[in-house]
Amino acid sequence: MKIGFLQQHNTADRQQNILRLCEGISDLAKRGAQLVVLQELHNSLYFCQEENVDNFDLAEPIPGPSTKLFGEVAKTCGVVIVTSLFERRAPGLYHNTAVVIERDGTIAGRYRKMHIPDDPAYYEKFYFTPGDLGFQPIDTSVGRLGVMVCWDQWYPEAARLMALAGAQLLVYPTAIGYESSDTPEEQERQRRAWQTVQRGHAVANGLPVVAVNRVGYEPDPSGQTGGIQFWGTSFVAGPQGELVYEASADEEESIIVDLDLGRSEQVRRWWPFLRDRRIDHYGDLTKRFRD
Repeated sequence: MKIGFLQQHNTADRQQNILRLCEGISDLAKRGAQLVVLQELHNSLYFCQEENVDNFDLAEPIPGPSTKLFGEVAKTCGVVIVTSLFERRAPGLYHNTAVVIERDGTIAGRYRKMHIPDDPAYYEKFYFTPGDLGFQPIDTSVGRLGVMVCWDQWYPEAARLMALAGAQLLVYPTAIGYESSDTPEEQERQRRAWQTVQRGHAVANGLPVVAVNRVGYEPDPSGQTGGIQFWGTSFVAGPQGELVYEASADEEESIIVDLDLGRSEQVRRWWPFLRDRRIDHYGDLTKRFRD
């Protein structure tokens, strides 16, 4: 499968961000992409740097304007698109939601972000209700996609449950970057840890991983922090954790990677982790902590 992704620097001009995304999807499709993955909350700036009730105006229903627009693009270009939207489910009830658009323009499925962070410059608990759709892969014409979002990518349980439900590919739209007060050495440790844990998911589950991050600097509107320098380095890893492609840390990119999804079958024969799991002794995983 030819997988395309857009690593983009967003600005305050929401319409311009969306226009550039549409142009990028069209270009990737012309270059042969069958699946296009976009970054987390790709329509706007990363508004979670501050707690501001006015930002809820950015949310929209699903189906809604963005699913209609990207549905038209998917149908015109004949590609499957993984989008990442700020969902308005009801007044006062919002989610961080990935929506997969089929190549005929219809909605193939959605995933609501399950793990919600709350850190300086990442005040997502103020905006998003934790997902309630579970870890269910989304069936598409190009395969069964295990779509999750950003903070979910740190949790091996989430990746495992997607794999056990038959996902052929783990996909993570992402918005993560450097804390301005950290030393360069600490910043690099964090970025490498981010990549390493996801490559570990690939190894443990025998599945490819696609993580698409935003890039560039976005200031903190509140002025409480130095803003976020998103670290880019979107990447694709194979089912043995091998790095197939890694994007730039500071430049926009439009990339196509050709993956053989059938290779996972052979890798799982070599490394039968699913066979050897001791499911009769994993009950304590449902506890917060073993005191």
